[in-house]
Amino acid sequence: MQLTIDDARNLPFLVFLLSFLVLWLAAQVGVFFRKRLRPLEEDDYDDLGTVLAAILTLLGLLIAFSFSMAISRYDQRKNYEADEANAIGTEYVRVGLLPQNEAATARQLLNEYLHQRIAFYEDSGLGQQLLQQVESETDRLEGELWSLVSNAAKNEPTPLLTLVVSGMNDVLNARSYTQAAWWNRIPVAAWVLMGVMAIVCNCLIGYGAHRGRALLFIVLPLALSISFS
Repeated sequence: MQLTIDDARNLPFLVFLLSFLVLWLAAQVGVFFRKRLRPLEEDDYDDLGTVLAAILTLLGLLIAFSFSMAISRYDQRKNYEADEANAIGTEYVRVGLLPQNEAATARQLLNEYLHQRIAFYEDSGLGQQLLQQVESETDRLEGELWSLVSNAAKNEPTPLLTLVVSGMNDVLNARSYTQAAWWNRIPVAAWVLMGVMAIVCNCLIGYGAHRGRALLFIVLPLALSISFS
């Protein structure tokens, strides 16, 4: 089974373990080079501390901005999901304005459509193949729902049926908005930049450490791994 970036985003514990392991190994690489190269003098430690402080500050800013971005997009997803639920619920009531047979069919299709939308959110971390099946079934239901209400409006173009068509249009638009917001995550380039900066910081910490105690190289990898996950 191939693990994609989108899958990893839905597995925070795995991200935590991998991040911690990579960052801890980066610190050990710094220790290795410190032992292989010439010993650092006091002036070198001062310069290294200045560089390390600057990189850590930059890394902290990147994590803070990314965290703020994640929170704002999470709130946006919640709002769009609430709007979509309201649109589906409103249209479920409005289709009662259709003739009896069409109304029963439309409500059955809307129930199936709702189950597919719930499946999209619940199964988004279980693989691309399952998501494609959900998307295909949702597209089919959308086509049937639109065909049903549009044909009814053509056969009997009244203001009430126009309201039904408008509500169905809101349902279809809400899906596009919510899925766009659901896929609008932190860019991959930002993750790569934070990862590279974190690795460099841990390498410098290992390289500049006076002693090679293992406990000293756990604190920063642990804090950064928690932030990333």
